[in-house]
Amino acid sequence: MTSALNLDHVRKVFPAQNHPNSKNYKPEFVAVEDVTLDIQQGEFVSIVGPSGCGKSTLLDLIAGLTKPSSGQILLSGKQITQPGLDRGIVFQQYALYPWLTALENIEFGLEAKGVDKKTRREKAQYYLQLVGLSGFEKHYPNELSGGMKQRVAIARSLAYEPEILLMDEPFAALDAQTRETLQEELIKIWQSSKKTIVFITHSIDEAIFLSQRVAIMTSHPGRIKEVIEIPPSLKSNAEDIRSTAEYGQLRHQIWSLLSEEVIKAQALEKDKQLAHA
Repeated sequence: MTSALNLDHVRKVFPAQNHPNSKNYKPEFVAVEDVTLDIQQGEFVSIVGPSGCGKSTLLDLIAGLTKPSSGQILLSGKQITQPGLDRGIVFQQYALYPWLTALENIEFGLEAKGVDKKTRREKAQYYLQLVGLSGFEKHYPNELSGGMKQRVAIARSLAYEPEILLMDEPFAALDAQTRETLQEELIKIWQSSKKTIVFITHSIDEAIFLSQRVAIMTSHPGRIKEVIEIPPSLKSNAEDIRSTAEYGQLRHQIWSLLSEEVIKAQALEKDKQLAHA
């Protein structure tokens, strides 16, 4: 397989803010420490970890929204130094333009990119169909459910035809039933588009259900603790994989690794509070 994304000893430090004697002083903060990870072309990888471990910072680094303090990130062999249309991003918030229809929301970015009217209309219609929203082209965001808005956001990101899709807890704000439906839809979209996907989530179940591999991050500062392979045999099971013994064993393995880090994070937070008491 061809490597799509390479993170090579990536470190991100946020410098101290304000004077040390100031009430608003914030010391230097190491968000991500020595992260090395290779993701293959067309692979679906989820990243899980305790709150505040640097998952979203890592995604921002891949997106080019912020730069590493040291180390490098390569996309198809080229160093990432700034945002680019070769990376599609889907956040928890849909960020749709309320005055534009579903179709127009997808077309808007393509127009800014210089795509002609006929081509951008065809692309927008194709990706709306891909995410299961044929017939909703003329609906405005306030006429769509939360799940439908997120589908439009996914279609908009795919319409740029990026090399990689970055997803930061995109289903976290949705109800359980809608979330499960969109998880199944995302797998179909991934299989159809053959895109490389990096998916941030707090949910172990979501990570196992969606991914080929799950990377577990440590508590602050965020490092890659372990990467767990999800066996293809688990996904080929015709029944709900969440009801299988193999799934239960995987879930327990990831939960054990993650719970160790949650306990560490809670202890660090307690020490911090005592230090400021």
